[in-house]
Amino acid sequence: MTYKAIQLSKRPNGDLTPDIFETVELETPTLEEGQFLVKQTYMSLDPAMRTWLNPREDSYMPPVQIGEVMRSYGVGEVVESRNPDYPQGARVIGTTGWAEYVLGNEEMQVVDPSLDPEALLSVFYVTGLTAYVGLIKIGRPQAGETILVSGAAGSVGSLAGQMAKAEGLRVVGTAGSDEKCRWLEEELGFDKAINYKSDNLALELDQACPNGIDLFFENTGGPIQALAYKRMNRFGRILVCGMIAEYNFEQPAPGPNWMDINLKGLRVEGFVVPDHLDKAQEATEALTKYVQNGQIRYRTHVIEGLDSAKEGINLLFSGENQGKLLVKL
Repeated sequence: MTYKAIQLSKRPNGDLTPDIFETVELETPTLEEGQFLVKQTYMSLDPAMRTWLNPREDSYMPPVQIGEVMRSYGVGEVVESRNPDYPQGARVIGTTGWAEYVLGNEEMQVVDPSLDPEALLSVFYVTGLTAYVGLIKIGRPQAGETILVSGAAGSVGSLAGQMAKAEGLRVVGTAGSDEKCRWLEEELGFDKAINYKSDNLALELDQACPNGIDLFFENTGGPIQALAYKRMNRFGRILVCGMIAEYNFEQPAPGPNWMDINLKGLRVEGFVVPDHLDKAQEATEALTKYVQNGQIRYRTHVIEGLDSAKEGINLLFSGENQGKLLVKL
């Protein structure tokens, strides 16, 4: 039996174009002792994928190599198994790939089959762990503080903002459309959402954050970064989660001067989820409570079919996705 997969055929040059990927037919492997085969049902498309395509060896994860199946996270069903920990019929979540079938790995988690796979990928897996680690463990928020979340309508930003609201913070977010801003304010309870394409971005930020900014949850880079940095309060924390606006740049934009880091006693910390997997159980328990208390909502943007990933991934960079971007296989 064969199955369809998508491999990286060449390195991107700036923007991601469908021609850097190639759809291939692969032979279903014969399982050895301890192995199991997963039929993938949902696949997550994430901004981090752009960084996995860069040929740099000093990143937190090795780059996807030419000829390799594109890396992803996903949910699937075990269809064949020679591993008693992953019995046939079990639902699993973990690192998969752009493929209809994947050879399971020991890092995969068996999950309750009654849980909605869209909720798993939107709240309870890497997305939720990222938001939790950034806000709670690194940000250490205090009630009454002001947080600014860039890319607030994205999967991580929307969770971070809602958790911050639940912790008693004033929550301000930026997003790329008026519709997304309305969603943040009216549905998710943000105190203020700003369209970052505004001609008066600096003024709107001043009005939204009259007492300055204590935490900046940075998901995007771009113009908001310098504006937020200038408005940081003493002992503020900048949590660098992503730089999606600049992932396609050949040369990164110049950063701010470090004077304010020194004089204001700021803390700037970058983080990636693979360094914090030990906090997954803690994060899941916390996220479950937020959901049970009605403090977290989410929405998904689902596209259909494996091949849709080739062009669909660019919805993340154009900002056209309306919620957590998933591929349904």
